This record gives sequence, C-alpha cells and structure tokens, in this order.
Amino acid sequence: MTEAQIGECPPLLFFDTGVGGLSVLGEVIKLLPRAPIVYAADYAGLPYGMKSEAELAARVPALLGRLVERYRPALVTIACNTASTIALDHVRSALDIPVVGTVPAIKSASEQTKTGVIGLLGTRATIRQPYVDRLAADFASDKILLRHAAPELVYAAEAKLRGEKLDSNIIQGAMSGLLNQAGGDRIDTVILACTHFPLLCCELAEAAQRPIQFIDGAKGIARRIAYLTKNMSWPVESQEGIFITTGDLADITSYQPAFAKYGIIRFEKL
Repeated sequence: MTEAQIGECPPLLFFDTGVGGLSVLGEVIKLLPRAPIVYAADYAGLPYGMKSEAELAARVPALLGRLVERYRPALVTIACNTASTIALDHVRSALDIPVVGTVPAIKSASEQTKTGVIGLLGTRATIRQPYVDRLAADFASDKILLRHAAPELVYAAEAKLRGEKLDSNIIQGAMSGLLNQAGGDRIDTVILACTHFPLLCCELAEAAQRPIQFIDGAKGIARRIAYLTKNMSWPVESQEGIFITTGDLADITSYQPAFAKYGIIRFEKL
C-alpha cells in the first residue's frame, strides 16, 4: 500500500504486541477523532514480556522501520510498556519522525496515593527494567513500590476482546500476587504497567475486593500526541482505520468486532 492509498494526511501509527494498544488508542481518538489510524500488532512476536532485552532491542526498531516505510506516518506510538522500556531509544535513533513511548505511570501514582504504598502490575520484562527503577527513584523515592509480574493478564485481555469468557482465577491470581505481599494490605493505588491491563480494569477492581484506584498512562500519552500533532490538518471526516499483523490474518477474525469500535475495519499482513 502506498501513502496515497492511505490518504493525503499521514496517519498516526500505533504499535503493540497485540490488542493492548487499544487502551491508548481509545484515549487518542477522544482528542483526535478524525486522525487516520494505522494499528500494528506483532502477533508473531507475542509475548514480549518473555523475550530478552537484546531480542526486543533488535526486533522492535526493525519492524517499525518497515511499517514507517510502508505507511509513512506522521508519528509513531509504541503502545507497549515492555517495548518502550527496552527499545524506545533504539527506535528514536532509527526513525526521523516523533516517537512516543509508554512507560509505567509511577509519577501519577506517587502523586495520588494516600497510604504511600503503590502496586505495579506488569510483564516480567517490564518490572525488572532499570528504567522502572529510575522512575521509582525519581518520582516515588519516599513511597513503597510493590511489583508483581502478571503475564497471564495479556492473554486474558486478548481473550476478552475475542468475546471469550474470562478465567477468573487468572484475574484473582494477579491481584493476590500483589496484595498478598508484605505491605500489600496498604496498597491504595495500582499502576497498570502493560497496555493490555486497562482492558481488564473492571475485572481487576472486582478481584481486589476493596477500594483501589487503577492508573495507566493512556490519557497522558494522548495529550502528548495531540500536542505533537497540533499543527496537523486532519481530514474533514474520519478515515477507515487499518490493522496490520505480523501473524496470520485468519487469527484476527474474532477480534474484528472489537476493532470496529475504534474505527479499524481494514486488515493487512506485514
């Protein structure tokens, strides 16, 4: 597909391993409802949380290079915490357009907690990153940050968007793994440090069995994208969104009703 086929206005490109980036895209659409959208999912590489830093530092820039060459976007959003904490600098070095990353909302959580104890749910790769340590040191040095890896939630979010019944044990296990830690009874704020996880916010809140606020960075990312594209002239009418997968197109069929809610109705393979 050429740039002309996409439209005269260059699109916004969103990149994730799967459907998690929809939690970010949803907030962007609220601010920029007429922006052309290209959403790319690296299903052939799922799950990123189980891959090494070296693998992702090579894979993500290479894929985004191909996507940028094909779709000529105005801006790239890496709507994946794991990819952002590992490969964001590599991608920015490789591309000559703005690149927005997704990082755990530790600063916001630190500002909003009342008890001073914050929980963080993420993939195994995300919670162990020095980048997260630096965020904690910079913005939550006077707080207690308890982390728990819950990679199963990625698959639960994917299943939810396919319209399948969720396994409540997965949701409960994720919350228990966080709240049952020493000091976990004082957690009043939980950072959802994977873009898949906000898609399960209602289920996670129910599993907590007590009032807890869940925080992610989607709204802040949307504001950043709106600022960086403030001089763009968007089409008068909203455009057909395009979905690209690195996996098998046949595997995307069950997701199509969910994608349609975001204006994504065209499907292609990279």
